[in-house]
Amino acid sequence: MSDKKTFLLPDLGEGLPDATIVEWFVKPGDTIRLDDNLVSMETAKAVVEVPSPVSGKVLKLAGEAGDVIVTGKMLAEFELDPSMPQRAEGQDTGHHHGGNDRDTSVGSQDPAPDDRVVASDEGGAIRDDGEPAAKSNAERADSGTVVGAMQSSDTVHSEQASNAGGVKAMPAVRAMARKLKVDIARVRGTGADGVVTMADVKRAAADPSALLPSSGGDRGAGGEGATAAQPSPQPLSREQERGSTAQRTTLSQSGRPMRTQPPGVAASGQPEQLKGVRRNMARVMADAHSKVVPTTLADDADIHAWTPGNDITVRLIRAIVTACKAVPALNAWFDGDNLVRTLHPHVDIGIAVDTDDGLFVPALRNADVLDARGVREAVNRLRTQVEARSIPASELTGYTISLSNFGMFAGRYATPVVVPPCVAIVAAGRGRHQVMPVMGGFESHKVIPLSLTFDHRACTGGEAARFLRAMIDDLALPG
Repeated sequence: MSDKKTFLLPDLGEGLPDATIVEWFVKPGDTIRLDDNLVSMETAKAVVEVPSPVSGKVLKLAGEAGDVIVTGKMLAEFELDPSMPQRAEGQDTGHHHGGNDRDTSVGSQDPAPDDRVVASDEGGAIRDDGEPAAKSNAERADSGTVVGAMQSSDTVHSEQASNAGGVKAMPAVRAMARKLKVDIARVRGTGADGVVTMADVKRAAADPSALLPSSGGDRGAGGEGATAAQPSPQPLSREQERGSTAQRTTLSQSGRPMRTQPPGVAASGQPEQLKGVRRNMARVMADAHSKVVPTTLADDADIHAWTPGNDITVRLIRAIVTACKAVPALNAWFDGDNLVRTLHPHVDIGIAVDTDDGLFVPALRNADVLDARGVREAVNRLRTQVEARSIPASELTGYTISLSNFGMFAGRYATPVVVPPCVAIVAAGRGRHQVMPVMGGFESHKVIPLSLTFDHRACTGGEAARFLRAMIDDLALPG
């Protein structure tokens, strides 16, 4: 008698409502063993390999690569094989499919800094000896993230380069190749044992001439960048050309000017479902918009006195730390439901990092005790981890105030979004020179435009103004 088992998608990250399929490691009809890699899923923060919760034959898979699966819905269905290893009944500790159940024994993150995970069909923490962990575990401070059963050591399943189609690469690298439309089979791997790295993919995307020759010259394989076999764009038919011209003209057929359609009436392009980081960003911003009463204050910081060698990002962080010490009200969290304010004795700054996948805000911990070199090294480390999609989920939460240094791109002032429970965010615009009145005349000074948005329920306009004043005074110092 066959025994079927339906595996529901567990919560892959702190209550996230869904995740996106990156790559299946099996297909219907295959036989899979317990804890072998089943699928890699992209969440808002990482690409996670989900292992099989059972041993047996794969009957159904929930979707194809790129499909979004809702947490708690079917991910796969199996026909159990009693002759192969199965999870012991005693290891079933309950399954977590949502973000509201905060039982620390079910769904605790792996305590290791790399947030590695392993899944079963039932969930719950599992010790190295295979015994289920106790329900309460005070050492697991970060709860609420579940990929089924979790192991407490570093020997659990982790992201590793898989060999598919003769190409060794991490799932995140394969996902990046798809996003950049790079045929990973033609990328020259520079990692250990020929593993294709994230840098290899990005390099190939930037310079298609670096791609390896296509094997067999099969255009249908999806290769891109080949010089000889590169497909030429399909020319428009005469009817298409006439139609396109007709849609773009501002003249009627009689040659008289006519009203063009507003953009919303005849939009072009294809609707695109948001996924992964960008999908989560949309949720976070909408939630912030509904829960915060924002007010923005803007001014310029005169940095004419700076000596050579000053690092703008480092100086901005130092200025924020100085201002937080002067006005602690903005280095705080606010519980709007219960009207409770928490002032923090330390300063953890969320650094906004813009990527093609969306916005990341990793936390620069203990910014108030770091010197300039320590700040720079920490910022570089966070950026590298974000670009490699290797940053632990725990490093993307818990900051006490945040910084958006968008001035490296363009823009002067902004109305940055305060993400609760924080009450303030600082934005720095593009530096510029402007004429400043000085004793006896005028001089050209370089200034940095600053914007401070704060939750007006948690702090006053006076506190915000004094905070901004403290930043401006610190930035005015030579070094």
